[in-house]
Amino acid sequence: MNVILCENVENLGEMGNQVQVADGYARNYLIPRKLAVLADSASAKQIEHELRIIKRKEVKRRGELTLVADKMSDLTLEFQMRAGGDDKIFGSVTTAMIAARLVEEGFTITRRQVILEEPIKSLGIFTVRVRLLSGIEATVKAWVTGLEEEVTTVVDEEMEAAEASDAAFKD
Repeated sequence: MNVILCENVENLGEMGNQVQVADGYARNYLIPRKLAVLADSASAKQIEHELRIIKRKEVKRRGELTLVADKMSDLTLEFQMRAGGDDKIFGSVTTAMIAARLVEEGFTITRRQVILEEPIKSLGIFTVRVRLLSGIEATVKAWVTGLEEEVTTVVDEEMEAAEASDAAFKD
Protein backbone atom coordinates (compact mmCIF):
# COMPACT_ATOMS: atom_id res chain seq x y z
CA MET A 1 0.00 0.00 0.00
CA ASN A 2 1.33 3.44 -0.91
CA VAL A 3 1.15 6.04 1.86
CA ILE A 4 2.47 9.54 2.36
CA LEU A 5 4.16 10.08 5.72
CA CYS A 6 2.76 12.90 7.87
CA GLU A 7 5.62 12.67 10.39
CA ASN A 8 9.15 11.32 10.45
CA VAL A 9 8.94 7.58 11.09
CA GLU A 10 12.13 5.88 12.22
CA ASN A 11 13.43 3.22 9.80
CA LEU A 12 10.76 4.17 7.24
CA GLY A 13 11.17 7.72 6.01
CA GLU A 14 10.70 11.40 6.60
CA MET A 15 7.63 13.56 6.52
CA GLY A 16 6.27 14.06 3.00
CA ASN A 17 7.86 10.91 1.54
CA GLN A 18 5.69 8.46 -0.34
CA VAL A 19 6.55 4.92 0.71
CA GLN A 20 5.32 1.41 0.00
CA VAL A 21 4.37 -0.49 3.17
CA ALA A 22 2.44 -3.63 4.04
CA ASP A 23 -1.33 -3.18 4.11
CA GLY A 24 -1.68 -4.24 7.74
CA TYR A 25 1.12 -1.90 8.88
CA ALA A 26 -0.60 1.03 7.19
CA ARG A 27 -4.14 0.18 8.35
CA ASN A 28 -3.29 -0.84 11.92
CA TYR A 29 -0.37 1.40 12.83
CA LEU A 30 0.44 4.32 10.54
CA ILE A 31 -3.02 5.63 9.63
CA PRO A 32 -4.71 5.36 13.07
CA ARG A 33 -1.78 7.21 14.70
CA LYS A 34 -1.95 9.85 11.94
CA LEU A 35 1.62 9.09 10.93
CA ALA A 36 0.56 8.58 7.29
CA VAL A 37 -2.33 9.02 4.85
CA LEU A 38 -3.25 6.98 1.80
CA ALA A 39 -1.57 8.15 -1.39
CA ASP A 40 -4.32 7.84 -4.00
CA SER A 41 -4.71 10.44 -6.74
CA ALA A 42 -8.16 11.56 -5.55
CA SER A 43 -6.85 12.99 -2.31
CA ALA A 44 -3.53 14.32 -3.63
CA LYS A 45 -4.47 18.01 -3.29
CA GLN A 46 -5.85 17.46 0.20
CA ILE A 47 -2.67 15.62 1.18
CA GLU A 48 -0.50 18.47 -0.12
CA HIS A 49 -2.55 20.96 1.91
CA GLU A 50 -2.32 18.81 5.05
CA LEU A 51 1.43 18.39 4.57
CA ARG A 52 1.93 22.17 4.39
CA ILE A 53 0.04 22.51 7.69
CA ILE A 54 1.97 19.64 9.23
CA LYS A 55 5.32 21.08 8.12
CA ARG A 56 4.47 24.42 9.75
CA LYS A 57 3.59 22.59 12.97
CA GLU A 58 6.81 20.58 12.71
CA VAL A 59 8.92 23.73 12.37
CA LYS A 60 7.21 25.22 15.44
CA ARG A 61 7.66 21.98 17.40
CA ARG A 62 11.36 21.77 16.48
CA GLY A 63 11.84 25.34 17.72
CA GLU A 64 10.18 24.53 21.04
CA LEU A 65 12.19 21.31 21.46
CA THR A 66 15.42 23.16 20.72
CA LEU A 67 14.65 25.48 23.65
CA VAL A 68 13.88 22.45 25.84
CA ALA A 69 17.18 20.87 24.78
CA ASP A 70 19.05 24.03 25.78
CA LYS A 71 17.40 24.02 29.23
CA MET A 72 18.08 20.32 29.62
CA SER A 73 21.76 20.69 28.73
CA ASP A 74 22.30 22.86 31.82
CA LEU A 75 21.07 20.07 34.10
CA THR A 76 23.16 17.86 36.36
CA LEU A 77 21.33 14.87 37.83
CA GLU A 78 22.66 13.33 41.04
CA PHE A 79 22.25 9.64 41.79
CA GLN A 80 23.24 8.21 45.16
CA MET A 81 24.07 4.54 44.87
CA ARG A 82 25.61 1.92 47.13
CA ALA A 83 29.25 1.53 46.21
CA GLY A 84 31.94 -1.02 46.91
CA GLY A 85 35.68 -0.95 46.45
CA ASP A 86 37.34 0.73 43.46
CA ASP A 87 34.35 3.10 43.14
CA LYS A 88 32.19 0.35 41.63
CA ILE A 89 28.48 0.63 42.36
CA PHE A 90 26.13 -2.22 43.09
CA GLY A 91 23.87 -2.47 40.03
CA SER A 92 23.91 0.38 37.54
CA VAL A 93 22.28 3.68 36.70
CA THR A 94 19.72 2.82 34.01
CA THR A 95 17.97 4.79 31.30
CA ALA A 96 14.72 4.39 33.24
CA MET A 97 16.28 6.00 36.32
CA ILE A 98 17.58 8.91 34.27
CA ALA A 99 14.22 9.39 32.53
CA ALA A 100 12.40 9.30 35.88
CA ARG A 101 14.71 11.98 37.28
CA LEU A 102 14.15 14.15 34.16
CA VAL A 103 10.37 13.76 34.61
CA GLU A 104 10.80 14.93 38.23
CA GLU A 105 12.59 18.00 36.84
CA GLY A 106 9.55 18.77 34.64
CA PHE A 107 10.52 17.31 31.27
CA THR A 108 8.40 14.79 29.36
CA ILE A 109 10.91 12.06 28.54
CA THR A 110 10.66 8.30 28.11
CA ARG A 111 13.45 5.84 28.82
CA ARG A 112 13.76 5.14 25.09
CA GLN A 113 14.84 8.72 24.48
CA VAL A 114 17.78 8.39 26.90
CA ILE A 115 20.89 7.09 25.14
CA LEU A 116 23.68 5.46 27.13
CA GLU A 117 26.74 4.21 25.29
CA GLU A 118 27.39 1.73 28.10
CA PRO A 119 25.80 1.16 31.50
CA ILE A 120 26.95 3.45 34.30
CA LYS A 121 28.54 1.13 36.86
CA SER A 122 30.95 3.35 38.76
CA LEU A 123 31.06 6.58 40.71
CA GLY A 124 31.78 9.80 38.84
CA ILE A 125 30.30 12.28 36.39
CA PHE A 126 28.99 10.96 33.08
CA THR A 127 27.56 12.60 29.98
CA VAL A 128 24.20 11.20 28.86
CA ARG A 129 22.51 12.00 25.55
CA VAL A 130 18.75 12.54 25.36
CA ARG A 131 17.15 12.39 21.90
CA LEU A 132 14.11 14.66 21.86
CA LEU A 133 13.43 14.39 18.13
CA SER A 134 15.50 13.23 15.21
CA GLY A 135 18.25 15.80 14.90
CA ILE A 136 17.57 17.40 18.30
CA GLU A 137 19.60 16.03 21.19
CA ALA A 138 20.50 17.33 24.62
CA THR A 139 23.38 16.26 26.82
CA VAL A 140 22.76 15.88 30.53
CA LYS A 141 25.38 15.25 33.20
CA ALA A 142 24.75 12.33 35.55
CA TRP A 143 26.69 12.57 38.80
CA VAL A 144 26.87 9.23 40.59
CA THR A 145 27.89 9.44 44.24
CA GLY A 146 28.08 6.93 47.06
CA LEU A 147 25.50 6.89 49.82
CA GLU A 148 26.47 9.11 52.76
CA GLU A 149 25.51 6.58 55.43
CA GLU A 150 27.76 3.97 53.83
CA VAL A 151 30.71 6.35 53.82
CA THR A 152 30.32 7.07 57.53
CA THR A 153 29.80 3.36 58.29
CA VAL A 154 32.97 2.42 56.44
CA VAL A 155 34.92 5.19 58.17
CA ASP A 156 33.54 4.10 61.57
CA GLU A 157 34.50 0.47 60.90
CA GLU A 158 37.99 1.48 59.82
CA MET A 159 38.38 3.64 62.94
CA GLU A 160 37.25 0.76 65.19
CA ALA A 161 39.65 -1.63 63.45
CA ALA A 162 42.52 0.87 63.86
CA GLU A 163 41.71 1.35 67.54
CA ALA A 164 41.53 -2.43 68.07
CA SER A 165 44.89 -2.95 66.41
CA ASP A 166 46.42 -0.10 68.45
CA ALA A 167 45.04 -1.65 71.66
CA ALA A 168 46.44 -5.06 70.69
CA PHE A 169 49.79 -3.46 69.80
CA LYS A 170 50.02 -1.64 73.14
CA ASP A 171 49.45 -4.87 75.14
